[in-house]
Amino acid sequence: MTVDPNITDPAESTSAAQETSAPDATGHRVGVAVVGLGGAVASTMVAGVELLRLGAVGSAGLPFADRTELTPYESLRFGGWDLDPADLAKAAQVHQVLEPAQLDLVAGHLETLTPWPAVADPRWCRNAGGANVVEISSLRERIARIRDDLQRFRTEQELDTVVVLNLASTEAVPPDTTFLADAAALERAIDADDPAVTPGVLYAYAAISETCPYVNFTPGAGAESPALQHLAEQHGVPIAGRDGKTGQTMLKTVLAPALRSRGLHVDGWYSTNLLGNRDGEILNDPDSMASKVNTKGSVLDSMLGYAVDDHIVRIDYYRPRGDAKESWDNIDLTGFLGGRMQLKLDFLCRDSVLAAPLVLELVRMVVEAHRRGESGAQEQLGYFFKSPVTRDSRPPEHGFARQEQTLNDWLDGR
Repeated sequence: MTVDPNITDPAESTSAAQETSAPDATGHRVGVAVVGLGGAVASTMVAGVELLRLGAVGSAGLPFADRTELTPYESLRFGGWDLDPADLAKAAQVHQVLEPAQLDLVAGHLETLTPWPAVADPRWCRNAGGANVVEISSLRERIARIRDDLQRFRTEQELDTVVVLNLASTEAVPPDTTFLADAAALERAIDADDPAVTPGVLYAYAAISETCPYVNFTPGAGAESPALQHLAEQHGVPIAGRDGKTGQTMLKTVLAPALRSRGLHVDGWYSTNLLGNRDGEILNDPDSMASKVNTKGSVLDSMLGYAVDDHIVRIDYYRPRGDAKESWDNIDLTGFLGGRMQLKLDFLCRDSVLAAPLVLELVRMVVEAHRRGESGAQEQLGYFFKSPVTRDSRPPEHGFARQEQTLNDWLDGR
């Protein structure tokens, strides 16, 4: 892998070919700075917005397309960081999520988007690599670099609001996260160059410091911590996370409350996933896998009201599948008179096709929260996450129907 020879300075890594941001209906200009811009989800998201702008696709898969009071998808402008310096047209070609005809339509636009050099640390994501890396040692310098990128993006694109969206590869969770206990502890850890401070935490810290709404769609540590929540409240910034709820877990949060409602006892729930894209390759690392499985496996007991001893969650990297993910569930149940039953569910889905529209909706939601003057953890956005951020570490609501109602009530001002 080689670095693009045309990128010699971080200021030059913001593609000069990007078109100037268009305002939404209120005259507000919104940009999205993506951590992991060259990934499958991000490239699908950016391509999707361009296809919408061209009128080449409809709104299928966008659950809040009817909410026209929110920022229009077509008015969003994108930039961001990635370990791979390839432009988004090349990235999309590699990921093979778009149909060839779709890629042909948007390739010219995607070629204008080149990722900025990323802040990275291979200790926390061993299976992710690339040459497009910020070569700076101290944590304060890394934060300053991220903030510089955000300031430049805001200025060049004439943006009123910049949302920072973390779509990076899954980081391992540090064994000791006491530095995230409060804002003062985090500041001390950054000053001391504590090796436990992950890149994901640095991006969140930099975003909040620049008063950018922040969304963590990954399982990595960040927005859920007291330190970053307090910092977000101090800066008047809304934050949301963590780990997007796209396929298997979404269905689990629909089914589990229904089974409980009918008095059916769940004796065991076996969930497995076959995934062959870059995300699956990253999860081949045991530490990254542990971070992901933790968020996928944490939702069931709270919805049922009891511990399911035989709740097993597996994710297997199987390269031939690419982005065409398969999630398979076997549920063992006990009903009236001790009758034993089983439920089996096979979801043949598209990983990035499920995730990309959800992150677009999240961007629109945190922009709206920012417009309303809200800050800190946005509990109403738990609808989108496996491990929703809550204030003061309160247990989150996981049931899908209740989450949807909470979000719609917030949108309606109730």
